[in-house]
Amino acid sequence: MYDIRGSLRRQSLLVAVVCVVCDAVLFGVRGPLGNGHWQPWAVLLGGVAVNAALAGPARYSGWVSLAHALLFAASPLLISTTAGYVVGNNAGVLIAGYRAGAWLRPKPAVLALLAMVAGVTAGCVEGGGRTANDLRLMAVSVSVSALLPWLVGRYTTARRAYIADLEREADERRQHEEAAVRRAVTEERTTIARDLHDVISHHVSAIGVHAGAARLGLPEGDSPVRKSLGAVESASRSAMADLRRLLDLLHAETDAAQPGLDNLDELVETVRAAGLPTRLTLLGEPRELAGSLDVALYRIAQEGLTNALRHGVGPVEVELNHGRTEIVLTVTNGLRPGRTSRGEHAHRGLAGIRRRVTLFGGQVAYGEDGPRWQLRTTFPVEST
Repeated sequence: MYDIRGSLRRQSLLVAVVCVVCDAVLFGVRGPLGNGHWQPWAVLLGGVAVNAALAGPARYSGWVSLAHALLFAASPLLISTTAGYVVGNNAGVLIAGYRAGAWLRPKPAVLALLAMVAGVTAGCVEGGGRTANDLRLMAVSVSVSALLPWLVGRYTTARRAYIADLEREADERRQHEEAAVRRAVTEERTTIARDLHDVISHHVSAIGVHAGAARLGLPEGDSPVRKSLGAVESASRSAMADLRRLLDLLHAETDAAQPGLDNLDELVETVRAAGLPTRLTLLGEPRELAGSLDVALYRIAQEGLTNALRHGVGPVEVELNHGRTEIVLTVTNGLRPGRTSRGEHAHRGLAGIRRRVTLFGGQVAYGEDGPRWQLRTTFPVEST
């Protein structure tokens, strides 16, 4: 993070050093240091001191400007040359006025301005020469040395406050816009959830009820029709459970847990209950996976078993292999006589599987392997 306070301290120190050097050199060239008196040296050292004070904290800007005003007024009383008078803080008095205008609150800033105006005016009057005898020149000198730096400082402060207000307004507007987007998304999710509940859940529930009623109306036995109706009941219950989870997510009312690899046994048991022989094989050492990858693997297995239930024949083999650097999920089932993978399996569900695999940087392969059809997905994971 950028250190603003440290940067301001370094900049104020640099300004103070430049003022000390410039005023000392100017006084050494124009001042009467070689006349053997102590007064010029007192003015020079006073200028170095007040200029060095410019590196101090901003809260002392009022006192620093007062010190500059006093030195500016006292210099002509201590020394005078045939070419007029010189002071030890020509550059420093400008910076002191600017700091007083920029950093002080209105009342202290005005008091500092009055002190600067009084000090510069006194210096002009006591110095004599043309400036002291011409009010116009005196007004210009006071304006340049005291008023103008103070006004620039006040302008800088006002501009900084104005920019801060603009940034605050922009931030508030951005927050309001984000809140409006969140409200719109929440309302849209609620609308979708309501439509799903009113339309899809009603029909799925009706399918399950009618399938159960039809199954109960059949004579006892292990007939294919009875198995098919049982599979419809199981599928409808599973669909309703998934639908409720999705509705909970859309409503954002609960942290609805999505099914993962821990639910593979239940998924396989559902397919078995529908009359399709299914075997689950787990290889390798199970590991903790990211929640999104865990859900993706479950959904791919679910899609593969759904395809086998609709278009294939048993037995179905589901193999989950936890390798060191990858996880491989394979679903294998027999093809119905006269059916091909192109006609039965290359449909929308496989497109969804490809999207899930691509999202995690994995690979997918599927197709006929003799009389059987196989879906194989591979996901890279960190080695253990």
